[in-house]
Amino acid sequence: MSIAAPLLALALLAAGPAGEEPAGAPETMNAPPARAARDRGIAWLAAAQNADGSWCTGVVEGVLEMGFPPAAYYAWKVAASAIACLALLEVEETPAVRSALDRGLAWLCAAESPRRGADWDVDHVWGALYGFAACVEAARDPRFAAADWPARLREAGGRYLAILERTQSPRGGWGYYDDPIYSKRPKWDTSFCTALVLPALAAGVEMGWVDDPRILVRARGYVSRCALPNGAYGYDLDLVPRMGAIAGGEHIDAVPGSLGRVQVCNWGLARAGERKITPDRVREGLEAFLRHHRFLDVAWTKPVPHEAFYYNSGYFYAFGHYYAAEAIQLLPEAEREAWHARLRPHLVRRQRADGSLADFLLGSYTSVACTAFLVLALDLGLPAP
Repeated sequence: MSIAAPLLALALLAAGPAGEEPAGAPETMNAPPARAARDRGIAWLAAAQNADGSWCTGVVEGVLEMGFPPAAYYAWKVAASAIACLALLEVEETPAVRSALDRGLAWLCAAESPRRGADWDVDHVWGALYGFAACVEAARDPRFAAADWPARLREAGGRYLAILERTQSPRGGWGYYDDPIYSKRPKWDTSFCTALVLPALAAGVEMGWVDDPRILVRARGYVSRCALPNGAYGYDLDLVPRMGAIAGGEHIDAVPGSLGRVQVCNWGLARAGERKITPDRVREGLEAFLRHHRFLDVAWTKPVPHEAFYYNSGYFYAFGHYYAAEAIQLLPEAEREAWHARLRPHLVRRQRADGSLADFLLGSYTSVACTAFLVLALDLGLPAP
């Protein structure tokens, strides 16, 4: 008998009833308590930052995350640090926020580029996707238009972009694994990995960072082709859509299995200029997200990927809520607060007492990324202080 089985059983017992919804949570939440929760998340991010400006450890931290090559853990460290920088870029500046942001961006610019860890493992793409997005957003921020910041951000953004250029699949997307027969250019891709970087690529084209705009055209086309007639987005691109999903079966590409993908795909396509993403389509996706939310709740912190109904995974929780908040910002301004008020409780009720959030029981990079997603989601829609 393998030692992994009893260890996994102990972890499951320690996790407790992960699918239960906290009792007494409000159905809507206005701005003041959301601001307080966001500020607790900001304080946690500042306290969790390493002395060198990074976040996380970049090494394996628990038995449930074993099995990946060492390079994968470093890639997740880069990605989580970049997401933390994205959060600090968006919130109101204070001396503590600015200090953490400056040190975080300095580390991101100087960090060693993530590398592919194995023939099957392409997790270094996560560091490149969010590293490039963070460099683009910082370069567009007037606070980083002076001194040597523009050159540093462009050089680092170019390194992350070079990884994306090497790993874009022949179909136009990005994924984090490869299928046999393994190849230098990976062949597998996912809708959500590709969608999250579309706005950054579009901005990079405008800024002159992207020499060949076809990288954006191919990526946008890939996500568009992942759209299904039922309103969901496929996990990846199938030339023949899975009929079980379209016919209403319990499938990962049914709408309840696509909750964590619909929002990022709608937002990414719309921000990259896709005119088919109308306000009605955004509303439809948001309404489905809230109507079927119980399937995300059931997956909360479950340690085995895709073990919940409709093959949902716990790690789609914070990711999905952040991009739902971004999708809300695509709607007319008069509608946004009502949507944000419905979305906020689902995040705040999961926030820990110390201000952090973690939807998947793995390493410290999960807590950093999820807390940053919480800060970003709650910050969107808040009135200026």
